[in-house]
Amino acid sequence: MALAPRGKPSYIATMNRKAADPSLDPRARQLLRTLIGRYIHSGEPVGSQTLARHAGLDVSPATIRNILADLEDAGLLSAPHHSAGRIPTAQGYRLFVDSLLQVRPLPDSDLARLRGELPAGSGTQALLGSASELLSAMTHFVGVVSVPRREQFAFRRIDFVPLDAQRVLAILVFADNEVQNRIVQTRRAFDAGELERVANYLNAHFAGRTIVDIRATLLQELRTAQDEMQSLLAQSVELAEQALAPSGDDMVLAGQTRLMGVQDLADLDRLRELFDAFARKREILQLLERTVQAPGMRIFIGEETGLAPMEGMSLVTAPYASGSGQVLGVLGVIGPTRMAYDRVIPVVQAAADALGAALNRDT
Repeated sequence: MALAPRGKPSYIATMNRKAADPSLDPRARQLLRTLIGRYIHSGEPVGSQTLARHAGLDVSPATIRNILADLEDAGLLSAPHHSAGRIPTAQGYRLFVDSLLQVRPLPDSDLARLRGELPAGSGTQALLGSASELLSAMTHFVGVVSVPRREQFAFRRIDFVPLDAQRVLAILVFADNEVQNRIVQTRRAFDAGELERVANYLNAHFAGRTIVDIRATLLQELRTAQDEMQSLLAQSVELAEQALAPSGDDMVLAGQTRLMGVQDLADLDRLRELFDAFARKREILQLLERTVQAPGMRIFIGEETGLAPMEGMSLVTAPYASGSGQVLGVLGVIGPTRMAYDRVIPVVQAAADALGAALNRDT
């Protein structure tokens, strides 16, 4: 929409309050970029005098004040009552991230740190924990990593141990060296010999294939099997269907307490809401899962997360993938909207690349 005349030049040609991509006069873009950069650095509202010194524009203070007024009318800035300066709104941050931010590659020393502290051979769970800790340490915010679904990994072998009349312990070993123990409820008792035959059958025919593939193949073969094979396959399906079901682990978090030192989050009630959200995890996991469906990095600012406790927060995410390009999960950083996006974004992307490479070497 066109801004209403105010008796002075307008430095914003059009503004769509939902699209977050207005057509800005070049001087307005430079002032907005400078203001947000200064605010991220200092945490203090930025006034016209500061912008006159740092924006690198040969314009009068009056012109700067007029441009700032237009940016405020457009919903990109707000003016706290106690200050003559202005601060960015969530919509201002969105425009800044989408079209004004200049992101530089991560320094070689940081890349070396990520690769060195995410070594192959550590096992998937250890790698995920290390990635979450690294993200937190390198950004000073909360690092979060969604756990890959086990069905996305190749199966190496399985063993069954009878526990009692209707319970069997399934020990699964995956191609990435992860071992999972699962309790399987059965409709009848299986003796050790039967369990060994089922394990041998599964290991001989399905090693190196994914769980999804194994389950689908077993069910198909059961429908066409005849005579004595039908009994063995039926036993395999009953045990494998539960033993190879998706596991419950879904996300790794690190660095929640770092938020207690963030100036923008000094309110204890606010922190309590955030920690409750971290404790529940499910809401954050659902937010991460939304990013799996979209390629590349995603940045959620404030209310874009859809979570009430995340107002005033941002989530920067990137997917990590297998060697074939299949997305295994998502990692990211949760911090205040006033974060150094030019620093956080390359850290998140490099961590996703490093984690994917480490997992691929493991498998």
